[in-house]
Amino acid sequence: MFRIKFWGVRGSIPSPGPSTARIGGNTSCVEVNAGDTLIILDAGTGIRMLGDELMKKKAPVNAYMFFSHVHWDHIQGFPFFSPIFLKQNKLFVYGGKNLKMTLGETLAGQMNFPNFPVTLETCSAEIQFHQFDDGQKLELAEGLTITGLPLQHPNGCYGYRIEYKGSSFTYCTDTEQGGDPDKPDENVLELAKNTDLFVYDSQYTVDEYTGNGTGIPKLGWGHSTYNEAARLATLANAKKLIMFHHDPSHDDDKIEEMEKECQKLFPATEAAREGREYIL
Repeated sequence: MFRIKFWGVRGSIPSPGPSTARIGGNTSCVEVNAGDTLIILDAGTGIRMLGDELMKKKAPVNAYMFFSHVHWDHIQGFPFFSPIFLKQNKLFVYGGKNLKMTLGETLAGQMNFPNFPVTLETCSAEIQFHQFDDGQKLELAEGLTITGLPLQHPNGCYGYRIEYKGSSFTYCTDTEQGGDPDKPDENVLELAKNTDLFVYDSQYTVDEYTGNGTGIPKLGWGHSTYNEAARLATLANAKKLIMFHHDPSHDDDKIEEMEKECQKLFPATEAAREGREYIL
């Protein structure tokens, strides 16, 4: 079985409340089950609920965890991921070296005084940190591979493509369409080529991105639009597009409105929703 489940779909900062209950207010976290292998993409606040679900199974947790990058909305749930506190669990954690600190040092830093009462060193699980390099392709199990390429985001970010027994899933969050609107991101296209499920940063409308009529332009902030998502999905021949990294200022109605507009450009589109699963 190749199963993808969304535990956090919001960008920038958690946005809980009645106006976001249908879509979800937790920040980025996606669970991927490929056969017997568990892969976790990013550790935003959504990972807390994933950890609670894994603990219910009362079995050792062995997981591969891949970080797109280490901005706070993608790591802030890690200290609340319950499996890291039990010694029978094992995590293989991967991330790019795009800052002066390693991934392990960054995750430890957010748990140090005065930010958190429990340090990473006191966690009982076995946690192995590994550097992920541009274009690297890892075989995690028989017939299961993951490839990563850099995206256009301040301080760096990775997009990932997971392939399992003839099916593929592409995860490109926190990326910007770039300065030339006529030149699509070749790395995104490579990751998303003929993919079955294409997750792409669709945080803004075009007017929000450019600042036309909305006040503050978002150029250079490292995020994209649903229009660009639809264009890339079309160029890559993706089978299904998932709009991801929803803006914290967008309520459910706004996101569903954007979803309908994106469907006019690429019919096989859905907005990412917490708890929604896809079987490939």
